[in-house]
Amino acid sequence: MRVGELFILGFFGKTIPAWLREFAANYGLGGVILFDYSCQTQQYDNNIESPEQVQRLCEEICCLPSRPMVFIDQEGGLVRRLKDGKGFKPLPSPKEFNHLPANEKRGVLAASFGEMRRLGIHYDFAPVIDVDYNPDNPNIGKIKRSWSADIGEVRANALLMSEVAREAGIGLCLKHFPGIGGAVADSHQEFMDISGSFRDEQEELFYALAPQMFGDAVLVSHAIVRQWDRDNPMTLSAAGLGRLRRRLPETLLVTDDMQMQGLQKALGTRQASLQSLQAGIDMLCIGNNLFDQEQEMAAIAQSIEQGLRDGILAGSAIQESIARVARRKALWAAGPP
Repeated sequence: MRVGELFILGFFGKTIPAWLREFAANYGLGGVILFDYSCQTQQYDNNIESPEQVQRLCEEICCLPSRPMVFIDQEGGLVRRLKDGKGFKPLPSPKEFNHLPANEKRGVLAASFGEMRRLGIHYDFAPVIDVDYNPDNPNIGKIKRSWSADIGEVRANALLMSEVAREAGIGLCLKHFPGIGGAVADSHQEFMDISGSFRDEQEELFYALAPQMFGDAVLVSHAIVRQWDRDNPMTLSAAGLGRLRRRLPETLLVTDDMQMQGLQKALGTRQASLQSLQAGIDMLCIGNNLFDQEQEMAAIAQSIEQGLRDGILAGSAIQESIARVARRKALWAAGPP
């Protein structure tokens, strides 16, 4: 069983490092995530330099064994790895985008998604469908990552984005399940307890929209909803992921970055990864950007293999996850749409 298909991995540099080539050869590889900023050097010197360089890098990634998919966070505004200062198409923040005229919205999206497809990117970790319930939320409202406090406007923008992304052949991954717009903490620093701010209408929006998105994927947050699971964040919660899976049986479920501090303080990357797969996640996103664990990735893959041998992980469930990844890869196997 090629357990590397369960990983979306980040790396430092403008070309593929040897460790990632070895990982893909030994275990397979589901995907790669690209960053412009390096948290290690505190400079914009990571994977992205220019459109031409990114296109070469994506071609290099796609030539790895098992042809991994290329993922990127291109929400617009502050969360935008492809910046116009380096020659990429402009993309306003979701908050600003929401106020554009309809024809201008479509044009902005068509230019951005068309560019991503030409570069060789497969998935955008977007749209953010977190409703702006708390404008002071440090990770959403305060930095303009939510379209609106009006759930109808969030839905309409997501459907437009889906339509344009489908035309371009770019997969979308809704985030951040089950909806963190009302949070008061930053999930990069600690677990978010959204038990008091959680709303049913927000959860239902994920179920309604995910099957309509090209690529049909949902990114799961490290938020805690104590009504569902008193102890575990959604990425580690069999109850929370089970709830999601019952409503979206074929949707690809991806973790938020497993290196975020809440998980690190509680478990560390290896144990959290095992628990997340045990709970029902399909793909583990490990950016190797918040800190460097590049040389530990093979050991995590080996732990998963051991977990399968020991029966800690259910082989049938892991096989289903690998099949979901394979179905997404098949979307691009024939080349551009």
